[in-house]
Amino acid sequence: MSAPETDDRSGPSARSGNTFVGDAWVNFKRWNLKAVRNPFVLVVSLVQPIIFLVLFTEVFGNVAGGAVNQGLPGINYETYLVPAIAIQVALAAAITSGVGLVNDIENGMFEKVLVTPMSRTAVFVGKTAAEVFRIAVQIAIILGLGVLLGADIVTGVAGAVGIIAVGILFSLWFVAFSNAVAIITRDQESTIISANLLQFPLLFLSSAFLPLEALPGWIQTFARVNPVTYGVDAARSLMVDRDVMTVIDVAWFGGTLDGVAPGVAVLVGLDLALGAVAVALLSRASSSDVK
Repeated sequence: MSAPETDDRSGPSARSGNTFVGDAWVNFKRWNLKAVRNPFVLVVSLVQPIIFLVLFTEVFGNVAGGAVNQGLPGINYETYLVPAIAIQVALAAAITSGVGLVNDIENGMFEKVLVTPMSRTAVFVGKTAAEVFRIAVQIAIILGLGVLLGADIVTGVAGAVGIIAVGILFSLWFVAFSNAVAIITRDQESTIISANLLQFPLLFLSSAFLPLEALPGWIQTFARVNPVTYGVDAARSLMVDRDVMTVIDVAWFGGTLDGVAPGVAVLVGLDLALGAVAVALLSRASSSDVK
């Protein structure tokens, strides 16, 4: 008689002595070590936003700056653009999450993880925590470069920390999406194409580079349901210390937080929904799925 199967690894295994925190920590360390050994992916995900930051400020700064000043007097284009580039960093870095999972699937590591007594939810949490840590570092680099180029973080260090937090919150839903695509397709090219197919439309059909009122009507319509708009507006409110939320008009706090709270609420909802999908797919995965 064959041994009973243990498909449910959503909680700690009492027989193995594993804990959820311990399993998450093991995976956090593993994915960070993997990133250090292959820094090329990290560099690529950071270089593209840096190019956007430099080119947009140098090439389009004068033209776009006029549109920005109509809605936000006294704000230069560098200050307006940096929060958008911070969100772009989060988006680009999140794409690599699914690629890393596909790599694990292709080299057999994912199958080995599945047959261990580790909590599958902890596996996903530890992996995500490692990626969030790297995203935070990358956003901090962008903020520092932005200041060097002339951007002004009106809210100071507290505002910079808040922008990093918003970027992390934004990244979580796309991390979950790219991992879900990786589990479904189990193919690197498909995962990269699917994620990149969304990246640029999400960025350009939003308030990232220009105020909504300066964009065509159909783009404004799409931007109102675009997660990038909520992330950028929340980060930008922290950057300029005023309510610049262009989609949801609230007056709960009477200040900057009126522009931050709606964006954060929308992003939390997205994170929970897509995170649940990714964890469910991971929990249902079996060795036969990845052979």
